[in-house]
Amino acid sequence: MNRVYLDTSAYLAVLLGEKQAAIISKSISGFVLCSSTLLLLEAERNLVQLVRQEKLQASDFEAAYEQLSEDCEAMVLRDFTFDLCLTRQFPLIRTPKSADMAHLRTAQWFMANGGLAKFVSLDEQQLRAAHEIGLPC
Repeated sequence: MNRVYLDTSAYLAVLLGEKQAAIISKSISGFVLCSSTLLLLEAERNLVQLVRQEKLQASDFEAAYEQLSEDCEAMVLRDFTFDLCLTRQFPLIRTPKSADMAHLRTAQWFMANGGLAKFVSLDEQQLRAAHEIGLPC
């Protein structure tokens, strides 16, 4: 199990050099990074939103977007397809938002198809849900 599942919150922290970036980078170093193609959509949307809110300069957007494109080539990405939609697999206590559920079910697929060493997220609610469904956190 040399793979970790990286959700969008953790990926964006590294991409944008946020304060948690060093910790996340260290925890995923040496692993094959896996995620849902949803990460691409969410990351792109967040970058555009940051520019519109004037929290990210256009030049920084371009650099981050290029890095996103490069990173997606190095990651193992799984499309969120029909077989991941109607599984009846939900956390026992929490009912995650739809996008979070997409990440969780994609991570479950990776877990069942080769295993995962860890599910990496900055969202505490999502980490609790991941733990509830048996993902390593």
